[in-house]
Amino acid sequence: MTMDRHECDVLVAGSGAAGFSAAITAAHEGLDVLMVEKEPLFGGTTAYSAGVVWIPMSDASVAAGIADSSEEALRYLESEVGAFLDRPKAEAFVSNAGKMLAFFERETHVRYLLMPAWSDYHPELPGASQGGRSLLPLPFDGRELGEWFVKLRAPISTMVLFGGMSVSRDDIPHLLNFSRSSGSAWHVAKLILRYAYDRLRYPRGTRIANGNALIARLAKSAFEKKVALWLESPLVRLTQSGERVTGATVKREGREIEVVARRGVVLASGGFPGSAELRSRHYRHVAAGKNHQPLAPPGNTGDGARAALEVGGMMHVEQDQPAAWTPVSIVPQADGTSVPYPHFIDRCKPGYIAVDRRGRRFANEAESYHDFVQRLFAACEGDKVVEAWLVCDHRALRRYGLGVVPPAPMPLGAHLRSGYLVRGESPVKLATTLGIDPAGFERTLARYNENAARGEDPDFGKGTNAYHRFGGDPLHKPNPNIAPIVDGPFYAVRLVPGDLGTFVGLSTDPQARVLDVNENPIPGLYAVGNDQASVMGGKYPGAGITIGPAMTFGYIAARHIASGA
Repeated sequence: MTMDRHECDVLVAGSGAAGFSAAITAAHEGLDVLMVEKEPLFGGTTAYSAGVVWIPMSDASVAAGIADSSEEALRYLESEVGAFLDRPKAEAFVSNAGKMLAFFERETHVRYLLMPAWSDYHPELPGASQGGRSLLPLPFDGRELGEWFVKLRAPISTMVLFGGMSVSRDDIPHLLNFSRSSGSAWHVAKLILRYAYDRLRYPRGTRIANGNALIARLAKSAFEKKVALWLESPLVRLTQSGERVTGATVKREGREIEVVARRGVVLASGGFPGSAELRSRHYRHVAAGKNHQPLAPPGNTGDGARAALEVGGMMHVEQDQPAAWTPVSIVPQADGTSVPYPHFIDRCKPGYIAVDRRGRRFANEAESYHDFVQRLFAACEGDKVVEAWLVCDHRALRRYGLGVVPPAPMPLGAHLRSGYLVRGESPVKLATTLGIDPAGFERTLARYNENAARGEDPDFGKGTNAYHRFGGDPLHKPNPNIAPIVDGPFYAVRLVPGDLGTFVGLSTDPQARVLDVNENPIPGLYAVGNDQASVMGGKYPGAGITIGPAMTFGYIAARHIASGA
């Protein structure tokens, strides 16, 4: 029986930011591009994300007069990543990142907003920026995708309001202040009115933000450049002629199709956070039998790595951490299932501390989510379960919310009834209900409150750098990250380790070509995004260090393919 055949110049496996970046760049260079996606929805992990990119020396930062240079960016990566830094790949990223973003903002619908106050995550290190390397995608009208809108992967349900209303980072201050500011009240009212109108015709709101907006902008651009996208079409295996990868077998509508890629194949399938087997192999706490909650789509099971290994590719596992960690809480749903919620922002606000089962603080709550989970691992090293509790008082809860629990005047009852939010009339009663050491918790709270009354945190230094302060409340003085926890009742949610995606991935060169076991590039085969070993060496230097390199190496790979080198 003859296998169906399809020919193109470039085959891209995966439909996140990395895959779209490669596809759009190749199409712009005049190449015929086919994208294949195993899931019925497109967007990958990017569609779940904030969509932020870390881009040193972007046109926007230069125009804003922010002092930066390629040398300083590399200096920061050297001081941050250390021995895990692949210098040639880091240089390729830094020298191309600004060019990539300029290309996409000039030639596509992609639009980004500079965040001049969003510092690198370790602003005290040499070469770090106090703000201006991270950029946030602008919201987008999903209706511009036409019939493709319903095929765009929606955000995680815990990250939207009212079952489908997207919220951007710039919307959050208005949501927190809508009962205190007429301007914020009007902003929120417009969001809700738009959402209500959308729900008359669509399954969710069409004003989309964050990574969902980025993917929508990329998809609209790709379709305008005649890029074909096949959904529910997993890559089965790569094909070769001699040592060169010449295409792949793709399964579509129950049939295997031979896809001939005349110029190259780009693997962009999102890494392996959805594979229990690979998590157990690479995540130390999972290998020890402990708990973990991935945030990426379940279909991200390492298809790209598997296919590359079958043709002689090599994995690069020497990373500081195998994945990008974040603390999550588990939110019960009405149908008996549960959905994770990543705690990016609430930990940083004044009046919150995280404690382990002994009732002790173990980390600076305002540090990055990646660093926080590493402290959590250390705190629970001898425990059977990796867990902590994020605690606040009634004042903080009603001012800022906690996890999916909204601030005042929204009600709390449903979250208390589900068990997601735990309440105690006193610290001892809260600790007893949580099953943590009441005496240890009382001692921790007493010490924290004594120092918090002065806006200080001598134990962990919360509020002492630009990154901490960016996540705090600028209106709270003297320290935007610290307030006493004294106004009962007291509340908590349980935190467990999660990941945003994998850092371990295929070994590649500065052109994103997959390397074999002898560190020679495999002709015709490229890996980008989380299929590629992170250029950050398992560290998390700043907001957008996943998507920034993903799009940059997608751009680099496509240009290399188009050059015919």
